[in-house]
Amino acid sequence: MGNKYVLLKEKIYAGQRISAEEAVGLFSWDLLELGKAGDHRRKLATPGEEVGFIIDRIINFTNVCEAACRFCAFHARAGSIPPYTLSMDDILAKTEALKAAGGTQVMLQGGLHPDYTLAFYVHMVKTVKENFPDIVLHSFSPAELVHISEKSGVSVDDAVKALKSAGLDSVPGASDLLVDRIRKIVSPHKITTAQWCEVMEVLYRNGFKSSATMTYGMGETVDERIAHLMTVRNIQDRTGILRAFIPWSFSPENTGMSHILPATGIEYLQIVAVSRIVLDNIRYIQAGWLTEGLKPAQVALCFGANDMGGVLTEEVVVKAAGITTTTSRDRMIDIIGNAGKIPVRRDSDYQVLERYA
Repeated sequence: MGNKYVLLKEKIYAGQRISAEEAVGLFSWDLLELGKAGDHRRKLATPGEEVGFIIDRIINFTNVCEAACRFCAFHARAGSIPPYTLSMDDILAKTEALKAAGGTQVMLQGGLHPDYTLAFYVHMVKTVKENFPDIVLHSFSPAELVHISEKSGVSVDDAVKALKSAGLDSVPGASDLLVDRIRKIVSPHKITTAQWCEVMEVLYRNGFKSSATMTYGMGETVDERIAHLMTVRNIQDRTGILRAFIPWSFSPENTGMSHILPATGIEYLQIVAVSRIVLDNIRYIQAGWLTEGLKPAQVALCFGANDMGGVLTEEVVVKAAGITTTTSRDRMIDIIGNAGKIPVRRDSDYQVLERYA
């Protein structure tokens, strides 16, 4: 593959930062060579062979959402699921069931509701926290925070302060694809890339931790995939708040983009390895078992991933797109162990709660 390949390989194995141009070139590498490079960078980020998972639950308290993204099959206007809104009692019952199952984290998510203001979200967070003080609320999203602030006539900073005071612990950095050309096509009513970055800065100033995701396979180019990773890397350089990066492929079934062919398993493994190599400042890369399936996620543990995310005792958004993969604590332990790794149950801060033989 020439001198450039040799020099880039040496750079990667030496743990050095690579450029966007060099990252684009990784997609032409032999898959196994790329996987080995990704796994090497994983060892530099987290020595040892432990792979964690968390027992958590997503509570989608409504599917009434103004964003109406073309890639989403869950929102009410997509036609797959009738409009609904959970009561506070429903939310508390679901949290109670998670706690009874040994869970430690709840993700409250509800999209961009046309009527809910900051007072509603503060009440919801405060009520859950008062009833379950030990449950970590890793909830909402950058788009939700901007929406809440706009509906309430306050700054994002003020909205975040109020939610933190109510008991919010951290915020998932749901990123979709941080390329405005794609965002204008698939989610024109949601925040821009610049706004996502601004929210990350606000979270940083208010002492929150977060994460970043990547939804690929929506018609973007390889250069645009790398542009997404570079945006994430730059934010982490400035803030250091991203505990993990989670890539997953777009599932076109039941969406307004059903004409798009789904991304392949090979693309997924490429994304995992390239993400690990590019994101040299993020410790955990999560294997996306929910969208990719348990077996591809297991293989990803040899391509640079070192976390399996949540058991997700309830998940409905991805299910709306026709994906019905489920798992359990025991299944997760088996998947990790059979990959030659050491399974550990962790908390939201990636601290080990339990190790398994």
